[in-house]
Formats: sequence, structure tokens, C-alpha cells
Amino acid sequence: MALRPLVPALLLLALSHAAASQALPEAPACPALFADGRAPALTNPKLADGAVPLCFEVFAVLHSGASRTPLYAAEHLTRRSVSAARRVERADAFHDEDRLPEDDRASLADYVRSGYDRGHLAPAGDMPSAVAQAESFSLANIVPQNRALNRGLWAAIEESVRRLASERGEVFVVTGPIFEGRSVGAIKGRVLVPTQLFKAIYDPRTGEAGAYLAPNKAGAEWRTVSLATLRDMAGLDVFPALPEAIKAKAMTLPEPHEFSRDGHGQESFADFLKQLAVDVLRRLWRELMRAIF
Repeated sequence: MALRPLVPALLLLALSHAAASQALPEAPACPALFADGRAPALTNPKLADGAVPLCFEVFAVLHSGASRTPLYAAEHLTRRSVSAARRVERADAFHDEDRLPEDDRASLADYVRSGYDRGHLAPAGDMPSAVAQAESFSLANIVPQNRALNRGLWAAIEESVRRLASERGEVFVVTGPIFEGRSVGAIKGRVLVPTQLFKAIYDPRTGEAGAYLAPNKAGAEWRTVSLATLRDMAGLDVFPALPEAIKAKAMTLPEPHEFSRDGHGQESFADFLKQLAVDVLRRLWRELMRAIF
């Protein structure tokens, strides 16, 4: 039996803020970021309360004024964009999204001592330019994410999807939260905490599609689901242009602990963490040298 999303906390917030919400102009269209030019479609109309679409340089989000998080982030990853992103030095710069009404958006203060990471939907590691990377740190692209998940399994899933885009030439990706259950948590009583996270992939060359799904907690185990199953769980049709036959069958996705940073040899997750530590030390050394000289 298909699972149905139960989001009373989300609906309660939607009702409480609806009267104060400000009307926002339509965001500029960015069809190139969506498979067949069609944005993900909400199949649960209750999620549309206070939802605002936003386009950025290389990703698009649908932001909810009820949850004060994005409902999805959509990207078109290519071999060229992934290669370019690997040359962009990461510079964390989280910031409020000024295009959203203040009462309907998360703030930096919400995450202070919250116990959660500010988890990207469209990852900073996907961004092919400094401008795009800076945009990815907008809180309109962020959800409260368990720290162990964000820095472990989810980081490996993100890297595995980049490798897949490099190997296949291009993939469309939609990442989002699921708020499921009768008692959804919230940080500072404002920003809803997802119970699960998904990352859906569509390969336009082969016609295959599927999604990673992981609970938002430490020690989480991932699984692959079809787009049809994801639609029932999330209330979102991530690739609405695809035939039902494709949505019903989940593609085989790469194991997130087996990936290559350079696209050639295989690398374990421990090796990835070691390389990440080296990258951090190099950045600290560069910053120290700049401060001295």
C-alpha cells in the first residue's frame, strides 16, 4: 500500500502565517534546469500554501513559507559543469534569502545552537562558478539536516551523483525533504525538520530514473525508490514529463560509498574523508599565508 504524507505540522504553520504572507512576483522561468522544461509538480495541493518558485544561476527551488524550507531544488548536471565545479574553491557564506518575506523564511539565527547542520539541497560541490556557489548558500536552498548524515552518507550520495553525471554526460537531479508523521519537529519553533531526504535522478539518454532516500538521522541507511513511490511519499512529481512506465521502475543507482573524485579509479568513503581533511588544511594554510603576507 502506498504511503501517504502526513504533514499536520506543515499545514498548521501554513494556516497560521497565511494572513500575513505577502504576494511575491513570479520568479523568472528557468526551464533549462528541468527535464523536458517542466518543473516538478506538487501532487499534494496542500503543500502549495505559501510556496514561491525561485531561479538561481544553475538551480531552481520551490520554497515553502509554511515550513520555511525549500520543497525541492532542481539541477541539470553535465560532465562539463561537474568538471568546472571541482575547480571552484568552497567559501561558506550562508545568508538569508531577501527575495522572500521575512516572516516566511528561515534566518541565520534559527540555526544557532539548533543541533542541526544547514544542509544544502543543491550542493555547493555542484556549483560551476563562484557566483553559483555563493547562491547555493541561500537559506532558501537549506534544510535542517542531521550532522552525521550531512557529513557522511549524504555527502557520499552527492559525490556519487556527480560521478554519475560525469560518466553519462548529463543527468537531471531533484533533491528535497519529506515531512512525514503526526509530530514533525521544528527548530526554534519556526523551521520544520525533514524526517527523510531524497535525491532523484533522471538520465535522458537511457530514459532511466530513480531516487536515493535516507532518513534524516545518524546511522541512516539509504534505499532506492521509484519516482512513483517517491511521489506518494513526498506529494511531489519530480519529473512530470516522464511516462508512468519510467516512474514505476527504479534505476540502479551507484553505491554512495564507492566513488571516484577524479572520475577514474574507485575510492572508499574513508579516502574521501581523508581528502576532505587535506583540502581543509590546504585552505587554512592559504588563508594563513594571505594573513601574513
